[in-house]
Amino acid sequence: MNNIEMKYNFNLEYFEKSADYVKSKIDFKPQTALILGSALGSLASDIKNPVEIPYEDIPDFLVSTVKSHAGKLILGELYGRKVVCMSGRFHDYEGYDYEQLVAPVRLFKLLGVENMILTNAAGGINTGYKPGDLMIIRDHINLAGASPLRGPNDDRIGPRFFDVCNAYDEGLRTLAKSLAKECSLRIQEGVYAYQTGPHFETPAEIRFLRMAGADAAGMSTVTEALTAAHCGLKTLAISLISNMAAGVNNNRVDGEEVDYVAAQSAKEFKKYLSSILAHMESQEDE
Repeated sequence: MNNIEMKYNFNLEYFEKSADYVKSKIDFKPQTALILGSALGSLASDIKNPVEIPYEDIPDFLVSTVKSHAGKLILGELYGRKVVCMSGRFHDYEGYDYEQLVAPVRLFKLLGVENMILTNAAGGINTGYKPGDLMIIRDHINLAGASPLRGPNDDRIGPRFFDVCNAYDEGLRTLAKSLAKECSLRIQEGVYAYQTGPHFETPAEIRFLRMAGADAAGMSTVTEALTAAHCGLKTLAISLISNMAAGVNNNRVDGEEVDYVAAQSAKEFKKYLSSILAHMESQEDE
């Protein structure tokens, strides 16, 4: 047994413990999973007939350490769909190893989830963007270079080597774009650059990323999207451009601007997401 196997033995049975516990608390199968970023944390309060499960109660799960994150799983109905929602996500900068970050998405898969929506707050790199825009993620650049699928692979979960050309599902992106006219926020589509944080990128890194084709940068989403691609979950990811990245203008990059823009945009972002959820069933039937 090698060192990684000794540290983490993330086989199917390991994640079934989490799934079995959650299944014991509900009497339905969730269709869609939601992992909400800074701009949409309040969406969880719209879930009807919610079943709330603190992360620390779920066997073999992780615990959020970000103060603004509630740290609980919420299951119920949202805009006509059965959902499982993470109120608080996990990040590399919290001290977790990459391999541990597969836990939420693998739980979703074992609960029977069909598709997943990820949201985040991101810094705008594309000079045509402005704070308050929404960006449908078409592709990503993994600046960290690491993968949550590192280590021993259980073929029952997904293949050792897997394709990520459609990690951000084309059908779901087409649906989201078709509904853009229903949203008062500007809808963009672009490439998300991932870095681990918790510091923001340097101006030199942003210049490099712009030359590489990135449109926005952030500290989440990519590990979740990769895990979903590995186990066959369709993913839609949307960034709120909460600020312009370092060096794009002369403004200092800080969390206060992120929180302010997120709060100002939350109502319209929620309305847009509700429309996407309401139309998902027709998209799945095509």
